[in-house]
Amino acid sequence: MNKVNYKSPIGVIEITGTEEAIYEVSYTEKQQVEYAYSDSLPQTVKDCYKQLDEYFNEERLEFNLPFKLEGTPFQQEVWQALRQIPYGETGSYRDIAISIKRDKAVRAVGSANSKNKISIIFPCHRIIGTSGKLTGYAGGLWRKEWLLEHEKRIINK
Repeated sequence: MNKVNYKSPIGVIEITGTEEAIYEVSYTEKQQVEYAYSDSLPQTVKDCYKQLDEYFNEERLEFNLPFKLEGTPFQQEVWQALRQIPYGETGSYRDIAISIKRDKAVRAVGSANSKNKISIIFPCHRIIGTSGKLTGYAGGLWRKEWLLEHEKRIINK
């Protein structure tokens, strides 16, 4: 596995991947970049770094990268459903449960969502409570709020 840190407006993000796929895009509490960008990184990792940079610089609405998702079939189904929520929009755990035809699995959807290892790209930040309020986010609610505002600002331009 190869790692690189991307310094974003919401903190250092760690990208982990191989030549074949991205395995993780996660927040860290690091203040400094520990794993620096280098030309020797696999192309998939460099592409992920570049696409995150474009996202934060308001130049990218969708990600196009190969991923390796490690989880149960149910978790993978939930994670894929996250990608169907359009940029700048939100959904709820109930919306995801309905979209995967498991209407009663709202809590299980929430649990699967919390185990998403490919933040931002598999946009779990777009999941809010059915009441319209922000719900838990592994990266912290302040990051979730920032990401949602970032996307709405771009859509409204």
